[in-house]
Amino acid sequence: MILLQDTATDTIINAAENYYEKFLSLLPRIAMGVFVIVAGILIAQLLTSFFRRRFLKKAEDPLMARFLAQAVKIILIIITIMIALDVAGLRGVATGILTAAGGAAIILGFAFQDIGKNFLAGIILAFNRPFGVDDTIMVDNHFGKVKALNFRYTHIKTTDGRDIYVPNSDVLTKPVENYTADGFYRVEFVVGIGYEDDIDRGKQIIMDILNSNTEIVHDEVHENFVIENELAASTVNLKVFFWINTVDYRRASRQLRGKIIKEVKEAFIKANFIMPGDITEIKLYGGQEDIPLRLKSDPPDISLAAETGQN
Repeated sequence: MILLQDTATDTIINAAENYYEKFLSLLPRIAMGVFVIVAGILIAQLLTSFFRRRFLKKAEDPLMARFLAQAVKIILIIITIMIALDVAGLRGVATGILTAAGGAAIILGFAFQDIGKNFLAGIILAFNRPFGVDDTIMVDNHFGKVKALNFRYTHIKTTDGRDIYVPNSDVLTKPVENYTADGFYRVEFVVGIGYEDDIDRGKQIIMDILNSNTEIVHDEVHENFVIENELAASTVNLKVFFWINTVDYRRASRQLRGKIIKEVKEAFIKANFIMPGDITEIKLYGGQEDIPLRLKSDPPDISLAAETGQN
């Protein structure tokens, strides 16, 4: 019994010594592999930064340039890790990792469908998408400027300063409204004039204001016009349409629109247009002939009453 225990102990000790000697023999190669990983990651970072700057200077599509820079960085890091494992004498481990990664990709594909879906959508959007950097878009009620396209989401900056990260799958599958794709956008608003006012004269006043404004687009393709929109309860509503450049969508669509509304209102007042407010109509039902009214008198002046009483 004692001999069996000694034999088992000796076997364990010999195996440990053999593994230790193998580890010592592989230690320089492992150290070299670690060095390769660190150096490779640093080189990948430098190359990525260099190419990103070159891409952004020459590329017509900054989003594509940034996306490709990210992809190049990830590919370089993966290649570096595989080379490091080979240098460390762990080629079999590298092969096992690739095999395991293939099987794990299938399993994780079912477990993390949303992540995989957004990743694939990001790749598709990198090469085919309906917007560019700084374009003003709306996706699923999210409105703002496009700032970045990543592997999983699209970064949108709203006009009120919020940062919204829309999953790429939503951008790919849902309607995308691009307000700045061709650089033009039509703005509209409604103004009401009185029934007694001259409609043609009112339309001409508005057109004079539109034609004299240099920030509004004036060409054969983009027509500015005014139409009779509605016969409302107390006003004839005119609807104004005019085109703007959308390099700065926020300023063009908001500030310029407000400026035109102000000029129209001031011009109508100067031209003695009525521009009445909403009229409220009171109807009598059930044979009622009138509405009983009582006028409330002002409260008596206490100080005057006191003086009168003293007198």
